Amino acid sequence: MTSVSSQTHAISINPANGEQIGVYPYETDTALDAALARAAAGFSAWKRTPLAQRVELIQALARVLRSKATDMARMASLEMGKPSTQARGEVEKCAQLCEWYAEHGPTMLAPEPTQVPGGKARIEYRPLGPVLAVMPWNFPFWQVLRGAVPTLLAGNTYVLKHAPNIMGCAYLLRDALQEAGFAEGVFEVINVTPEGVSRAIADNRIAAVTLTGSVRAGIAIGSQAGAALKKCVLELGGSDPFIVLNDADLDAAVKAAVIGRYQNTGQVCAAAKRLIVEQGVAEEFTRRFVEATRQLVVGDPLSEATYIGPMARFDLRDELDQQVQATLGEGATLLLGGAKAEGNGNFYAPTVLGDVTDQMTSFRQELFGPVASIITARDAEHALALANDSEFGLTATIYTGDVARAEQMTEQLETGGVFINGYSASDPRVTFGGVKKSGFGRELSHFGVREFCNAQTVWLDRN
Repeated sequence: MTSVSSQTHAISINPANGEQIGVYPYETDTALDAALARAAAGFSAWKRTPLAQRVELIQALARVLRSKATDMARMASLEMGKPSTQARGEVEKCAQLCEWYAEHGPTMLAPEPTQVPGGKARIEYRPLGPVLAVMPWNFPFWQVLRGAVPTLLAGNTYVLKHAPNIMGCAYLLRDALQEAGFAEGVFEVINVTPEGVSRAIADNRIAAVTLTGSVRAGIAIGSQAGAALKKCVLELGGSDPFIVLNDADLDAAVKAAVIGRYQNTGQVCAAAKRLIVEQGVAEEFTRRFVEATRQLVVGDPLSEATYIGPMARFDLRDELDQQVQATLGEGATLLLGGAKAEGNGNFYAPTVLGDVTDQMTSFRQELFGPVASIITARDAEHALALANDSEFGLTATIYTGDVARAEQMTEQLETGGVFINGYSASDPRVTFGGVKKSGFGRELSHFGVREFCNAQTVWLDRN
């Protein structure tokens, strides 16, 4: 399928048909050094740019994103198989993010006066410098901008190392920021190998590092950032529980579970991967869920009717199928799907696994694709125990008619976010991030603005 080596080039493959659509040579050490030099020089000017002017540029970016939404969405569909309606929605969400931070971000960066005996003190939020961002392919624009916009607003510059299969999306993002008026060095894109990433992390011009990716990548990047004594934010995998209790509105729960599991072809860190259903409604929920999943349209991501497109990478489809077959071999029941589609496209049938237990592969591992696992819980307490019985802790969902009980349950859930009667999502108004092997640090809200700031104490007249 490829005519050049993936060791020397980033290669973009259309997962809908297996055709090569882009080849991008990895940059030399000299080119990487030049990009880091631009980011460092850009920081010297950008940190002195008045906050009001930074806000104006972020507002301009929102307008540019909307003007380029069709082209950007098409590139996402071609490079990683995102259904076109969802791809356009992603670009619009990015534009809304820019507008929200333009309105609310300056308040988050305002000095905080503090009462101290015999003097005056305040906390100031100062930018750290160029931030290296190693980003994934599943949300080519949102994953980048949800971190980049608050980071840039705070006065840092941003060096993006995007996933090699979506470099077309990376360069479209760079073009959008340039068109919005951001100066050279404020937002840099580097196309480098893992060795190049290591060089960048160790380089004194990089002040901090952020990664969204796998646990394995998090261990590698986190250890390198630690060795270089640099602030690091890691947003890693998830095997998020979706709890349905006996008193839940099943129509609403089924609808949310289908969206929460299968949006973006199931390739979402915070997707509803483990459906933990109380035994009183387990049979009825399962019946409705399977039937609703059966109605999902699988096909060409450029078609407006498509809800599930191809998986982004062929190796990941193979891995997913191995996990499904392992789970079936361990005693789970195949209720729907469970197979690769024939042909050149990288499609996997929407799959539902029933009778899953806490010892099976699909319970213990993250399944990154259109596969749902249904687990029956004896009661709410058992559901909580099952939910927490995971090395991951990104988000959790509870569907119940008793919101007060759900509020109490949130105290016991070992996750970075809990959603009551609604599936998980990332939104600039609330923080996003995980615990355990889902990572550490936070994106979005005021946490996202301040993660890469020096919270500087200024104390006057301390006698």
